[in-house]
Amino acid sequence: MSGPQGQPARRRAPSAAVPAPRRPNAFTAITAGLFGLVAAVAAGYLPVTQFIDIPSGFSLGDLSPWTLVDLGAYLVAALVLLVGAVATFFRATAGAFLLIAGALIAAGAILLEPTLNGPPAYAEYFRTLLRFETFAAIDRVALSAAVLLVFVLAVLPTTFGYLRYRVPVVPSSPPSRHW
Repeated sequence: MSGPQGQPARRRAPSAAVPAPRRPNAFTAITAGLFGLVAAVAAGYLPVTQFIDIPSGFSLGDLSPWTLVDLGAYLVAALVLLVGAVATFFRATAGAFLLIAGALIAAGAILLEPTLNGPPAYAEYFRTLLRFETFAAIDRVALSAAVLLVFVLAVLPTTFGYLRYRVPVVPSSPPSRHW
């Protein structure tokens, strides 16, 4: 067989065209968002109950500055985690960054708390928490676990791959030619 110019026709090799990009798995991003919601609720619980339990005649101005910083860090962490989780559900890459920031702020607040009454007593603090005697202890342990999971899941490349993925636009019909 010959081609259009009389040359022998070459048999074409199977096309090794670039396959369409695969849609990334949403598991890590959605799981990070769900744990972000859990962490936001757990981080917001402590300051809210502290503000509600303030006795009559006592004000926030009577608290030490570091206690106010700690309570503020819990509130900021709760807000950042909540916004990050919602943004992650809407596939915004900023949601993962907010989840990471919220997890770091919450971890900082957890680690600051044992230092409020003098020298750091981390061993005694975490020993008290792991007895699970009060709901506040359970809340802090749940917050610690959720923050760790949020941070690990949010920094994974698969999370960012899912959040950055955009569906390729394919025309629904070939372009029409008007002569």
